[in-house]
Amino acid sequence: MDNSTGLRDLAPRYDAVLSDVWGVVHNGIVAHPSAVEALVEYRRGGGRVVLITNAPRPSPLIVDMLDELDVPREAYDAIVSSGDATRDMLEKFSGKSVHYVGPPHDNDALFEGLDITLGPAETASAVVVTDLDTDDDTPSMYTDRITVWLQRNLPLIAANPDRVVEHGDRLIYCGGALADLYEARGGMIRMAGKPYKPIYAEALRLAEKAAGKPLDKSRILAIGDSVRTDATGAAGFGIDLLFITGSIHAAELDAFGNPDPAAIEALVAPSGATMAGYMSRLAW
Repeated sequence: MDNSTGLRDLAPRYDAVLSDVWGVVHNGIVAHPSAVEALVEYRRGGGRVVLITNAPRPSPLIVDMLDELDVPREAYDAIVSSGDATRDMLEKFSGKSVHYVGPPHDNDALFEGLDITLGPAETASAVVVTDLDTDDDTPSMYTDRITVWLQRNLPLIAANPDRVVEHGDRLIYCGGALADLYEARGGMIRMAGKPYKPIYAEALRLAEKAAGKPLDKSRILAIGDSVRTDATGAAGFGIDLLFITGSIHAAELDAFGNPDPAAIEALVAPSGATMAGYMSRLAW
């Protein structure tokens, strides 16, 4: 593993990059200029970039968000989201009712065009979780609601498998944290997005389409900030990882101070990922 000074050092080894978005390209409020520059320069050198995100919204809305954050479309070839994968899962509930957990109306597009109604847990066929209802919520606040879901033996579909995400200078809980609690109490969970293979297979398809040729996995690099999703996903799909330390793991790794390479390796090791390097922020 190298502590690479920039993506330029790794670029010759890889034909395509599958990059996380939230925590790598932006922090939910502003884009990281060095990360945007790195992806743009990598593409200018002939590399292909597919953004792979656990955002629980269809990918066209991710494009809109990146536009609003002034992330140029020159920075990526394609996007695949957990929202895309979730819509595939929801097809089997056509004609039925599901119970939605998440910010009101924030994820209306997730259900748009599907023959699904949103209703109370007492009459639903499944629970669909994008995030917690508000950014200030904690999973423990859902104990009573989970009891109802368990009594009805409802599957929980986590449209966002992330446990936490960087939002400006704070960390907020995501759908994956609620799924963990539900599973710990004996509930059945179904995950869309990272670290599961279907979203990586679709990302590879999009990368090969952009490249106009088949790509060898040994020449594909995952970039991400989460051990649970990005590192585990890269390991499961058989591709190398560039680990971004300055996001959700920044405090424990002293990412912007004096990070200990051994501590970084120890944190990532349980995932089984092969690290090509690490950086506090993605940079060229």
